[in-house]
Amino acid sequence: MRLPRIACAPAWSSDVSLSSPRKSVLQRIFPAVSIAGVLFLQASPVPAAGAAATVHPELWPKVTSPLPPDPALEARVGALLARMSVEDKVGQMIQADIKYVTPQDVRKYRLGSILAGGNSGPDGGQYGTAAQWQQLADAFHRASIDRSDGRPAIPVLFGIDAVHGHNNLVGSTLFPQNVGLGATRDPELIRQIGEVTAQELRASGIGWTFAPTLTVPQDNRWGRSYEGYSENPKLVAQYAAAIVEGLEGAVGTSQFLDADHVLATAKHFVGDGGTRDGKDQGDAEVSEAVLRDVHAAGYPPAIRAGVQVVMVSFSSWNGVKMAGNKALITDVLKGRMGFGGIVLGDWNAHGQVPGCTNEDCAAAYNAGLDMLEAPDSWKGLYRHTLAEVKSGAIPMSRVDDAVTRILRVKMRLGMFKGGLPSANPLAVDAVHIIGNPAHRALARRAVRESLVLLKNQHGLLPLDPRKRILVAGDGADNISKQNGGWTLTWQGTGLTNANFPGATSIWAGIDAQVKAAGGTAVLSVDGTYRQKPDAAIVVFGEDPYAEFQGDLPNLAYRPGDDHDLDLLRRLHRQGVPVVAVFLGGRPLWMNREINAADAFVVAWLPGSEGEGVADVLLRTRDGRVAHDFHGKLGYSWPRTAVQTTLNVGQADYHPQFPYGYGLSYAHPSSVGQLPEVAGMVLETARAGVYFAHGKPARDFALDITGANGKSMDVTATPSGAADGSLLVGALDYKAQEDARSLRWSGAGEASVALTTTAPLDLDRETNGDVLLVTTLRIDALSPEGTTLGVSCGSGCSARLPIGNGLAALPRGQWLRVGIPLKCFRAAGADMQKLDSPFRWSSSAGERIAIAEVALGTVADRTLDCRQH
Repeated sequence: MRLPRIACAPAWSSDVSLSSPRKSVLQRIFPAVSIAGVLFLQASPVPAAGAAATVHPELWPKVTSPLPPDPALEARVGALLARMSVEDKVGQMIQADIKYVTPQDVRKYRLGSILAGGNSGPDGGQYGTAAQWQQLADAFHRASIDRSDGRPAIPVLFGIDAVHGHNNLVGSTLFPQNVGLGATRDPELIRQIGEVTAQELRASGIGWTFAPTLTVPQDNRWGRSYEGYSENPKLVAQYAAAIVEGLEGAVGTSQFLDADHVLATAKHFVGDGGTRDGKDQGDAEVSEAVLRDVHAAGYPPAIRAGVQVVMVSFSSWNGVKMAGNKALITDVLKGRMGFGGIVLGDWNAHGQVPGCTNEDCAAAYNAGLDMLEAPDSWKGLYRHTLAEVKSGAIPMSRVDDAVTRILRVKMRLGMFKGGLPSANPLAVDAVHIIGNPAHRALARRAVRESLVLLKNQHGLLPLDPRKRILVAGDGADNISKQNGGWTLTWQGTGLTNANFPGATSIWAGIDAQVKAAGGTAVLSVDGTYRQKPDAAIVVFGEDPYAEFQGDLPNLAYRPGDDHDLDLLRRLHRQGVPVVAVFLGGRPLWMNREINAADAFVVAWLPGSEGEGVADVLLRTRDGRVAHDFHGKLGYSWPRTAVQTTLNVGQADYHPQFPYGYGLSYAHPSSVGQLPEVAGMVLETARAGVYFAHGKPARDFALDITGANGKSMDVTATPSGAADGSLLVGALDYKAQEDARSLRWSGAGEASVALTTTAPLDLDRETNGDVLLVTTLRIDALSPEGTTLGVSCGSGCSARLPIGNGLAALPRGQWLRVGIPLKCFRAAGADMQKLDSPFRWSSSAGERIAIAEVALGTVADRTLDCRQH
């Protein structure tokens, strides 16, 4: 178990006061130090096993709700509760995803809430227009208030992940992801972003967002690091109140939860940013003091600002799953912190609590969760929960507490008198609200303020727009890449610029300003040119990802793939001054790329208004500096690729660029040649890729099993089973011999498989609607049928018949065909110990070619479980 080195000073110090004796005790336990103007306290070691997850509520901040007692509201809640049957109450405690629930289901089961998950949109799509969202919201609302059966009419809550603007809405204003907003050091800007996000949500008929994320990431290998404002809990605490007030309106004013505002959700309580090795949904092995002072820093100010929902994390604290941690949920959050709103579970997170499944978890309700997010498991959960309430396994007092909280929040939001979602004034005027010029101007300002300048040799920046400027790199004219994950789709992938009407790519912004000044801008993704430019701007970086799909084993930027580095170096060798613009969700070790550029700008994930980059990189046509660099690092920048736990205040703090670093034109500085020692071998396969470029990934083998049952590894081509039932050859896909042809002949079934001696744990991916994606070409199929399977140790496997699904696909074309991982789990596979994630079995007559096998969330054709 790791020992935490540092805990930041209690971010709740402004919310509570400690008595002198307690203060002196804490000061003896946590001697204070000051680094970079931030007060820190040396943390105590994690307690011994057994005591590690013990909670002491009296040592947590005591928070007073900003909402005064409202006897009239409580009387209305009590009167409605008294009219509800146990079936009505259980329905209120369950949230289903729109992909798996209908308005008719909401009417029948009186479900309290629905959500639109990352890949769920209106009309079976992944995202939608305002009109489509309004129509869907209206349909569910009507169903929830239907009184034809004599039951109480209780409007259904509709929630969505609007985490950087309304990012599931076509044409919306998309703001920089939180990692960039943390660099602005501007709480008032954050408040205004909350206001605009709320308005665009209301304009689409939705009144609840699963934001803000108040995580405090401590290991940037975590795939959700970009959802956190900073590694510094003090900054997160400063932003918490601002974003909640922007989304919900200020408590004590007429704007609080009015028709222009929405419910906010503080997430994920608590410790998701502190898991071991930065593993998503992992275990935060830290002391209670670190959990409180670092990871919970944003919750007291959020509660004081009136936040109405808190979402509990997937993660664990010292081995105890948060969704089942009664001490932290009930005793600390609801008791000590006085939170009176809804405590919500994350996507099937209750199913990870020991003794629970996605369809049955009394333990989560008894721990204090008021509503479980059961996107695809809601019907089974309803059935089991109802039985457990009737049997007393879930006490009626717990049910009444949960439903009281849900009804209280719905009444505060005005849902019982607000009418249809489409009748909201902002929805009526949606065409003038969503993506309007004022909203986009705010987002463009946020881009300008978030940019961080790491290097500017010889004062290269700002560039003269009257010159010839080459714009290169695969991020230059790529609005999807500049937004990152949680953008229209869950992973932010599978999109083109056409999916973003009204948005501006970084290239388009540069081109417009250069042309207006009389200069020439040329777009060339690969950096080639006919006439030598006066300067080049190269825009590159991480491809979009979300959640565990973005987890990394180290902090090296694209290990084993020097494509971007080669581009920078080539232009530099040609005597072209180079400005590098990095798009990414976290600091990464990229000293080589920084050395290869004359100026290096971190643009993070700037959102829809790419012209904000040009505002700062270019002078005006008359040579003035219109906008200087404003951003300061909210995360420490690593010196090596293995410097994975790097946070301001720790005892051995030696970053490449420290927390708070950021150059400007007003205060120039030079950066010398950086050491190019990564601390590791830069040859690492992409995570989740099992076969590519004609060979299996590291630690994997490609083997074939003939009809006679004998197996062999394929180490060269051509090759084949000893009985001739399966032949393997090489062919070209995108490069020479980067794919494998497979031909079945003879009698009996033969198979090709990817196997590993280090079993894979794909449980998180299975829960998250991830696909096993095979890039293949079908030339002929066996009339005997085809199966795709996985194996999970001795006696453990699952096989899915996919012949019918393949038969509907075109012949002779390369396609990416996906199968949801959950189909294998439903067929009996243990997804926590896969020793073969891919086994293709067929017989005589089948001819296919395979170029890649990998995990993904987007495919040309997805075969769902019902097709098997």
